[in-house]
Amino acid sequence: MGRVKLTVAYDGTAYSGWQIQPNAVTVEGVLTDALSRLLQEPVALLGASRTDAGVHALGNVAAFDTEHPIPPEKIAYAVNAYLPDDIRVMRSEAVAPDFHPRFDCYEKCYEYRITIGAFASPLTRLYAHHQRRPLDVAAMEQAAQAFVGTHDFSSFCSAGAQVQDKVRTISSLHVQELERLAEDGEDGGSLVAIRVVGNGFLYNMVRILAGTLMQVGNHERRPEEMSAVLEAKDRRKAGPTAPAKGLRLCYIRYGEEKSHNK
Repeated sequence: MGRVKLTVAYDGTAYSGWQIQPNAVTVEGVLTDALSRLLQEPVALLGASRTDAGVHALGNVAAFDTEHPIPPEKIAYAVNAYLPDDIRVMRSEAVAPDFHPRFDCYEKCYEYRITIGAFASPLTRLYAHHQRRPLDVAAMEQAAQAFVGTHDFSSFCSAGAQVQDKVRTISSLHVQELERLAEDGEDGGSLVAIRVVGNGFLYNMVRILAGTLMQVGNHERRPEEMSAVLEAKDRRKAGPTAPAKGLRLCYIRYGEEKSHNK
């Protein structure tokens, strides 16, 4: 028996999140079914990030044990033939038997995207939150720096979270305008990204950070208020939970001692 690590990308629009749920179509459920059909054996996936309904991923990670003789690096090519177009295994590789996608990672990166303009583009409507009014990106960037470091993020955790320890470390948090959405000089709007890197995130934490920073960008809050919001440890003091479709899991990183190929 060997353990195989999968790097998985997906468009989360049609799914009720990553985690298997009764009476719901999920990414984990579809991927588990595809692997079971390919390998002709029961498959139980270990996941790194249980993304919510409508959230996308470029590099979520899962692992499973198998007795099938297929070379681990070939599984990505084979299983993609069993998957719908909105889910793809981008890489498959052998890992140590005790490798765990969730507990062995040391860094995750999420990005929240916002389009700004008179109308939402049909090409971005599923992958970014849209608003008409411009955002003060400089104020958002200033506010974002209050969250860098190790803090209790209770103010940025939705009710219903199962964890007691709400201390997390954010190593990097930046807000920037990525591009203008029109090249012909017309007012086609712009694309703004909030990119956050940390050692782990609470339930809806990134979406609440995004919602709070958008309030700053809309001049509904001042950047100087962010430290007080953190210190309050009260969900009611932070901003709204931003819509799921703007969020994407960019990558998850692991130490070489467990994630390297055998």
